[in-house]
Amino acid sequence: MMTDPISDMLTRIRNAQAVRKVEISLPYSKLKFAIAKILEKEGYVARASESTEAKFSVIRLELSYEQNQPKIHSVRRISRPGQRVYAKSTDLPKVLSDLGIAIVSTPNGLMTNKEARSRHLGGEVICEIS
Repeated sequence: MMTDPISDMLTRIRNAQAVRKVEISLPYSKLKFAIAKILEKEGYVARASESTEAKFSVIRLELSYEQNQPKIHSVRRISRPGQRVYAKSTDLPKVLSDLGIAIVSTPNGLMTNKEARSRHLGGEVICEIS
């Protein structure tokens, strides 16, 4: 039984890039698809789409590489089911001096830490990606 599907998603991405896979598929959920769309918008993933395989919806991620190196160097889960981490808009983390991103769940939906900071929104810090 899986208790943290977001950690599972991030681990699958990390493992797939370690063996230089081009595409992976993940079980679908609205939250994971929103995270995948943010990764696509920020350029960490080439393409994120939803498809159906044998009656189940899945997320297909096309991973990005630059000079045979993965674009995602590190992925870290911050808020976990056992320890939720919340931050005010003034206390949102700066990942690698704002070269990386943190994904934040705000009252207006999922967004990056930079976008949340500019909109003066705080929320739950899901993960950090650089």
